[in-house]
Amino acid sequence: MTNPQRPLDPALVRGLTLPRISRRSALRGAGLLGASAFLAACGVEGSSEQEAPQAAGFWDTQTKAGKLDFANWPLYMDQDKVKGKNVYPSLQDFTKETGIKVNYKEVIQDNDAFLGKINPSLKAGQPTGWDLIVITNGGSIEKLIRQNFLIELDHSKLPNFAKNAGAAYKDPTFDPGNKFTVAWQAGLTGLAYNPKLTKREITSFEDLFDPKFKGKITMFGDDTDFPTLTMIGLGIDPAKSTEEDWKRTAEKMKQLRPQIREFIDNAGEAEVLQSGNAWISMAYSGDIFILNNSGSPDIKFVVPKEGAVLWQDNMAIPKGAKHPLDAITYMDYVYRPEVATKLAEYIGYITLVPAVKDQLQAKAATATGEDKQTLEGLLSSPLVFPAESDLANTKRYRVLTVEEEQVWDRIFHPIVQS
Repeated sequence: MTNPQRPLDPALVRGLTLPRISRRSALRGAGLLGASAFLAACGVEGSSEQEAPQAAGFWDTQTKAGKLDFANWPLYMDQDKVKGKNVYPSLQDFTKETGIKVNYKEVIQDNDAFLGKINPSLKAGQPTGWDLIVITNGGSIEKLIRQNFLIELDHSKLPNFAKNAGAAYKDPTFDPGNKFTVAWQAGLTGLAYNPKLTKREITSFEDLFDPKFKGKITMFGDDTDFPTLTMIGLGIDPAKSTEEDWKRTAEKMKQLRPQIREFIDNAGEAEVLQSGNAWISMAYSGDIFILNNSGSPDIKFVVPKEGAVLWQDNMAIPKGAKHPLDAITYMDYVYRPEVATKLAEYIGYITLVPAVKDQLQAKAATATGEDKQTLEGLLSSPLVFPAESDLANTKRYRVLTVEEEQVWDRIFHPIVQS
């Protein structure tokens, strides 16, 4: 059994987490471009104009091609080594069963950099070269949906998704009814801390204002995650928030600013927590799971009592895809419990199929040695299998229009750049 969750060299943590973290780092959120410049770079140019709607009966005309061009992120598929070569066992199994050969490439390092590459083709109505892509919500997948750049899914071809996906990952605010997307993996944005340094548990967003922690806190230096978590701390549902809510949130962020040691990029929480430079930090659940298995088992991730952010990476079929039936066949395939289990064992993010837990328990019962230890670690981790109470206490990002995005940036960007 491939066993990626065995303890890692701590020096590797940043390198291992960076590709995943960069999914959370849209250029807009990172403050690298103003809203209008960002939109122009992605071909939006401040317009709400959409491409022509999908033709009626589209799926009735599709046939299996026996090929799937799949763009994904690094370290986001089960892997093994055979004769010194990296292979993907679950993709091999998919090919054996369906006859569909998968051209799988780890070419996505950042949501919006990748979208910038395929956007010209989408605008021109030409194939992007990909049948299946994995893009994060919180700004990026919303842009593709807004521009009508994705193929509408035929849910009669997604029976495993309907049967096996957890309720928390269906019908997301950014894609009601899963019209264009189904989730690949998910994670939480909350707080992480070192109890040896804080000398007490951290349970609330308000704990960040404790004078004892002044200069010992790091927050993400973006204008997406930081304000979203702050809204939740104020009791505001970000998905339903108004401009007045954003202004209240900005004031709260300004009040917290003197407590903050530094703003970190979205790959930095492992480093600052491991080094002790920060006692408390904003954090992504999957990265703390990796950190716990790489020499820092004492760092704790917490869903504050006010709540946390639930985000997900999403499979979608871009317009112009040459092999859409092959793509949707794979999208449904990964919602089989046995397939989702293989992915969960390697990836270590939140699995979207609740039945995976039963499958892992059965495997753990017959496993021995390190394999047993690894499986039991996965099963016991609230970062892979969050409690229902924690999931119920999560909120989604606000889906912004082009105009709202500009207002949002104007309110929040100066705070994280101060």
